[in-house]
Amino acid sequence: MLAGEYYDPGDTELITRWHLAKKLTQQYNQTASEDKETLDKLLGQILGSKGENVWITAPFYVDYGENIHIGDNCEINMNCVFLDCNKITIGNNIGIGPNVQIYAVSHPVNPNERLSYNTDENAAPSFWKIDSAPVTIGSNVWICGGSIILAGVTIGDNTTIGAGSVVTKSIPANCLAAGNPCKVIRELK
Repeated sequence: MLAGEYYDPGDTELITRWHLAKKLTQQYNQTASEDKETLDKLLGQILGSKGENVWITAPFYVDYGENIHIGDNCEINMNCVFLDCNKITIGNNIGIGPNVQIYAVSHPVNPNERLSYNTDENAAPSFWKIDSAPVTIGSNVWICGGSIILAGVTIGDNTTIGAGSVVTKSIPANCLAAGNPCKVIRELK
């Protein structure tokens, strides 16, 4: 999975972690926002790693959680979805707006390549073919609300991604980028 090759999401180890991540995020999402000690403890169990002063407003959703690595001084607003079928690395001093979605996962666009069929009636259901690629967000980045970041994207340091953007390709450092597909609008000094 982390090598970016097709993988079976029904694998026992993966599905066990997937269910644990759902249980932990459900607990996180139901914990009172004033209970910082419990929230911090749960984030430590959900995420692969996190720095100091990380705040994630509930609700927050992940696939596995353990592939998400967050630096220091990061604020992630409510209703974010991080599909971490590969590494999602978030630098220091990050702001992520509400409803941001980060997808480190993809499927083949051709249905003949995407679909899996299981002819054994007693077998577990077949999943679509899945591959993944890491997502990397540099430091001092602001990702405005409603943005979607796709697998394989890197966003450079000191960059702002405008609200509602769909980031399909990597964006360099020190710029303002926005749109669907997201493109550099101007450099930031």
